[in-house]
Parts: sequence; structure tokens; C-alpha cells
Amino acid sequence: MRQPSSRARRVAAASVGLVLAAGAAACGPKDNDAKGSGGDSTPHKGGTLTVLNSNPQENFDPARLYTSGGGNVPSLVFRTLTTRNRENGAAGAKVVPDLATDTGRPNKDATVWTYTLKKGLKYEDGTAITSADIKYGIERSFAPELSGGAPYLRDWLVGAANYQGPYKDKKGLTAIETPDARTIVFHLDKPEGEFPYLATQTQFTPVPKAKDTGTKYAEHPISSGPYKVVKNENNGEHIVLERNTYWSTATDAERKAYPDKVDVKSGLDSSVINQRLSASQGSDATAVTTDTNLGPAELAKVTGDKELASRVGTGHFGYTNYIAFNPTVKPFNNIKVRQAISYAVDRSSVINAAGGSALAEAATTYLPNQKSFGYEPYDLFPAGETGNPAKAKELLKEAGYPNGLTVTLTHSNAKDFETSPEIATALQDALKKAGITVKLQGLEENDYSDTIHSVKTEPGFFLAHWGADWPSGGPFLAPIFDGRQIVKDGANFNTGLLNDKSVNAEIDAINKLTDLDAAAKRWGALDKKIGEQALTVPLFHPVYKRLVGKDIKNVVISDWTGVLDISQVAVK
Repeated sequence: MRQPSSRARRVAAASVGLVLAAGAAACGPKDNDAKGSGGDSTPHKGGTLTVLNSNPQENFDPARLYTSGGGNVPSLVFRTLTTRNRENGAAGAKVVPDLATDTGRPNKDATVWTYTLKKGLKYEDGTAITSADIKYGIERSFAPELSGGAPYLRDWLVGAANYQGPYKDKKGLTAIETPDARTIVFHLDKPEGEFPYLATQTQFTPVPKAKDTGTKYAEHPISSGPYKVVKNENNGEHIVLERNTYWSTATDAERKAYPDKVDVKSGLDSSVINQRLSASQGSDATAVTTDTNLGPAELAKVTGDKELASRVGTGHFGYTNYIAFNPTVKPFNNIKVRQAISYAVDRSSVINAAGGSALAEAATTYLPNQKSFGYEPYDLFPAGETGNPAKAKELLKEAGYPNGLTVTLTHSNAKDFETSPEIATALQDALKKAGITVKLQGLEENDYSDTIHSVKTEPGFFLAHWGADWPSGGPFLAPIFDGRQIVKDGANFNTGLLNDKSVNAEIDAINKLTDLDAAAKRWGALDKKIGEQALTVPLFHPVYKRLVGKDIKNVVISDWTGVLDISQVAVK
């Protein structure tokens, strides 16, 4: 559930890193593979890869990380039962085996999943990785002092709702069985055909119980991946990784692990990062960033420089920026008012406010425009590129507002392109043409998040955004539109407070499917069905443009993360 909220900012800050300067439209460079310049382009082993990031990789503990945050840095150290396919584009949105021999074997109704570990798996100290270690790694993620990871296991595993981790409950989770050293079995509360996606999350990292140091484990976690931690300063501000000599390509077909060393430096200003990558002096020539985009002004500069343009990678991550309505607040309880606003929106001006067409793609569907999500193209309230104020006025008249109306749009004052004052102003100008006067209510970031995620304080009209923890319609539609996920006394994400029995039933039916392609088609159809209720107005999907150093080779950017996969990068 990736979006900068009180709960999910862990992901957005660490993995997505959307810190863009808002401004006029800018044209980005032509899409390319950003393979680096000069000499032999064939990747070779050796050298040091430098990672320059804005956000420190805090709490470098598999229990406390939300998915593979930190722009894939954790995936160099932590292996899981399954992982993402390390290929460019749509091919990279598939789940593949990692520690396990396959992506999981479900029972008939997908409530029991069985995995077998590969032979020869070892930690950095040469000891064998066992199924009991994976069970223990999952159990410790339930400990309150190690909070921060994804919440699914607590919801999905039988009897796990009140489990407090192995430090308090020595019995462990009975929902996880380890009949032998290479077999692990999960018992779920309900059918979950997408369990193989969940098994990519860092909570599935093996942790040897004898080496667990509790809250200090992040200082030196025991590696199951190609690199081990040799330095972790200031809680992830500076992390140095060196080769784990017991890791073997025979058990890991996904991670290439070309560099001998990975030096991760964080807490840097985004403009400084881009300046250093652009100049590519010294160690910066073999540097990348996994969380810092190029802004509009920087893109304009890159466009005019052929060499710089050749070093820009383009990525797409499943993420949607949208207007949210609370239908319990007047006048948004009237569907015709919601439809009128849908028609009045000028997506062209919104995209300009978001940094231009190089950084944002217009959205008319809630699901991202990628096959893995089940994307079905539709435009239920066609407004064209610049809005349809005439149709909006017609609907307002039918709704009982022949002379227009005045509404308040709540947004964040934070200077990110998702909920920024610039986007709010663009919407204000567009709706004015339809006779809708928009008053802007800007809140400081924390107040904004607390306000829109509380059923008691949620406004009627506000800017929002959502990203999926894995490339499927499930973690995209269910948290926002499943009525059983409405939280009355905590962080609520079902902004439209939708509790439609037919929608809930279809979510359950799709969750039973283990054929992920068939499930994707059903998610797409459900997206369109929900869209008819006009509870949201999709605005745009972000596009990531990121520089790499001039001596970087083998850039791979998948549709799973939308960011460069440093497990594939070479510096020689």
C-alpha cells in the first residue's frame, strides 16, 4: 500500500522517492536503456558501485522494512522465498522463485501454500539456511519493537491477529509449519491466490535465531544474498556492502552481483545528487541513485545534451494520483456533482503542474496502465485533455446547482508533485470554467495525512495517491474499495467509504484465483465497475527519469519497482 501516509510513508519515502520540483511543462529525453557511455558495454565483475540517495535506509532489518524498500538495496543482502523477475519493463512484473524451488504450491482453495527450499543455501558465515529460519524471521516481524513491515501476514495467517512475536510468545505461529529443514507450509484465514507476491516481501527473509540481536540486528543482519553488511553508520545514512563469499549463482539466477563492493550514501539533497551524477567525476562516474528523480528544469538541461540523455533511465511504477470524494459530505453525496467534477478536470494543466508530460501520464482509470494490474482502458467521463466544462455545467444543473456551487479542496502543502499546491491550483482554475468555485485548504504534511485518513475528519474533496506493494490489482483496489477494510478508529484508506456487497464478493472471488493472468482480467473489469460510481477522479501516473554515472553498465528497470535494479548493475 505504497503512498505517503502515516502507515505507508515507509514505502514511498524509501522505495519511490518522489521528490520533484513543481513547475512548467518540460520535455524529457527520448526513452532509452541508459546503458552508460564509452568503451565495452559488456558488464564485468569487479569495482565499487556508489549509490547516492536522498532517503537514508533506516532500520536495515528485514522485519522492519516495507517490501524491498531503499531502491532495492536490501535485496542485495536479504533473499526471500520468491522475488521479482529482474528484467526490463513488463517482463519484470512477474514473480519468480528465489530461495524456493518454485513460486509456491497451493491447495485447492489457495488457503494452504507449500514451499521447498533449494539445496545448498548458505548464510554469510557458511551455515545452512533452513525453513525454520524463515519461520523465525516471519515471527520476529510481529514483535512490536520491530514494527514497520507490511501488515499482510497479520491479516492473512490463521491465528496471527494478536501474535506479539517470539520474544513474548515462545510457542510461535502455528499457522506456519516446518516439517523438515527444506519445507515450509503456510495456513491462511482465507483464499489468497497472490501469496507468491507476498512471499517477495522482506519479512520472508531467513533469520538464524542464534544470531538475532533484536533491535540491534540492523547493525549487522546476517546475509542470505550476494552481499553482506560491513558498515552501517547513523541508522542507514552510510551503508557499505561487500561480497558474501558463500552466496552462489547456482542458487540465485536473479541477482547478477557484478561489483565487488556497494557504497550507499544517503541523506543527500536531490539537486546535489543529480549534479554529481551529471558531472560523473571520480567515484560518481560509477554511481547511481535509486530514489531521486530528475526535475523539470534538470530534464530540460538533459534534453539538450546528447551524452547526458544517453544516461537517463525511464521507469514506470504502479501508482495513481487522483481526486478523492467522501460521499457522506455534501454536495459530494450527489453522484452528479462527482460526475460534473470528473468532466471539468483539465488533465493537461494538472500534468503541467506535475512537471510535464515527461514526468506524468494522464490517467482515466484507477488501475495503472500496465498489463500486470489488469489494466482495462476506459474513460467513463471523457473530458478530453483540457476538460469539458459544458457537460459539467449540464450535470450541475441536473444536480440542483444551475448557478454553480462552492467547494473546498484539501491538499498538502508539501512540495511534492502528488498533492502539491500547484496541482490544487490547476484544478481550481479548471473547475472555475464549469461554474465551480474551489477554495483551497492546504495542510502541513502530517496534518494532511492524519486528516484524510480518519473517518471522523476526512474532508469531502481532496487530493490523494496510491501505489501497489506488488504489480497486481489486488493491493491496489482492495484497500481502497473493500468495505470490510474501512477502519473507523485508525488509519482508513477506503476514502469513498464504499461498502458494496457485490464489490466485496468479487474481491473474494478474484483472491481465490491462482492463475494470475485470469485474476488480472477480473481486476480490470472490477476497476471499471467501481469507476462508474465516480468516487475518484484519476489524474495521472508518475514517470521516473533518473540519471546514472557515465561508467555504469547494464541498467535494468522493471515495471515492478520503476527504479533501477542495482542487483543487475555493473561498473566495469
